[in-house]
Amino acid sequence: MVPNGWSEVKLGDVIAHQKGFAFKSENYCHDGKRIIRISDTDRNSIHDRSPVYVSDENSVGLERYSLSEGDIILSTVGSRPHLLDSMVGKAVQIPAKDDGALLNQNLVKLSPKKKVITNNYLFSMLKKNKFNFFISTLVRGNANQVSITLNELFSYSFLLPTYEEQRKIAQILSTWDRGIATTEKLIDASKQQKKALMQQLLTGKKRLVDPETGKAFEGDWRKSKTPYESLPSDWSELALEKLSSFITKGATPTTYGFEWQEYGIPFLRSECVGKNGFKESGLNYICDDAHEAMARSKVYAGDILITITGNVGRVCRLPNKYPQANINQHIAKVTLKDENVCSDFIFHCLQDNKYQSNFERITTGQAYPQISLVQVRNTIVPLPPISEQQKIASVLTAADKEIELLEAKLAHFKQEKKALMQQLLTGKRRVSLSS
Repeated sequence: MVPNGWSEVKLGDVIAHQKGFAFKSENYCHDGKRIIRISDTDRNSIHDRSPVYVSDENSVGLERYSLSEGDIILSTVGSRPHLLDSMVGKAVQIPAKDDGALLNQNLVKLSPKKKVITNNYLFSMLKKNKFNFFISTLVRGNANQVSITLNELFSYSFLLPTYEEQRKIAQILSTWDRGIATTEKLIDASKQQKKALMQQLLTGKKRLVDPETGKAFEGDWRKSKTPYESLPSDWSELALEKLSSFITKGATPTTYGFEWQEYGIPFLRSECVGKNGFKESGLNYICDDAHEAMARSKVYAGDILITITGNVGRVCRLPNKYPQANINQHIAKVTLKDENVCSDFIFHCLQDNKYQSNFERITTGQAYPQISLVQVRNTIVPLPPISEQQKIASVLTAADKEIELLEAKLAHFKQEKKALMQQLLTGKRRVSLSS
């Protein structure tokens, strides 16, 4: 049912378009005007991992392919829509940093017709699940690369409010966008602050106040066998094996004749150990009998988990909400001894980029990277006096909690905006045009 005052339109009727230019790779250079390629895009933005440019001389006469901040571009080749970062039909907006860049082939710029559809409303229509489903019905090609034609793309239909109502909707949603953007900046700043704290505290470059003496911990410097070049002389260093009661890896329950369950004992795969910590989305479940058959790889709340295949060296801890769980053969568990070691301190060390780089350096296997349990056990970590370990850990844990609170706030903002969009963009909730 079409809301009163709205109309159903096709994409091709409300936009103008410009296809990208077929730049030659031999003309790429390290400065000049940036070229925006499909490989420079992900699901929400333009990244800067491997930018290419064309000289000012070679860009003469290509003004029609120039992009401005806020322009909407869309890919016409890519993967199937379930892979959001590389999907065909992926729409992104040009950020301020790429204003003036040039559009490459296999991308098309969509420009809203004046007084018909706003840029914000157009973009919101291209980010809906309905649009992704529409694209999935069009794709052709093999499993690795599929494509769509512009004629097919432009047949996409959606509901269009009046131009004034679109502007009012955009005004309302922009309030949420500002809140989301501000919170994202706070999260980035907090992560950078924590990273700086880790570099200072975990290497002893910054010493905290000794709670017993009220003075800063002191010491000279010496060379270190850890990934850090040097450490304070009053710090020791030991291999994880010396600090742990048990280091092992898991297995697959089907090997023991057990099937997956809808609920039961949480079973962690390598997907559960994300770049930023534990990821619940990768969980499977096993029965109690399977858990007992795999007793060697039982893990308990607080145990440290390290990926040893694939994305090697990612680290997390089993959250306290799970008293116990089990793991597969792609994860090593580290159960630390209590005496003279603060598990929080060791966890923060292993999370440091220095250790990530160290694990990647000792990786074997090109097609399928991996490290052995022996290499995990031989990993050397710094060991300050226990009181300093605890002090350092408390500072870094407090930083983590601040980030967690901000991320929860961000998730709330996004969910609220999503719910509001569902109401506003379908006409279920109408806006007042009187103010």
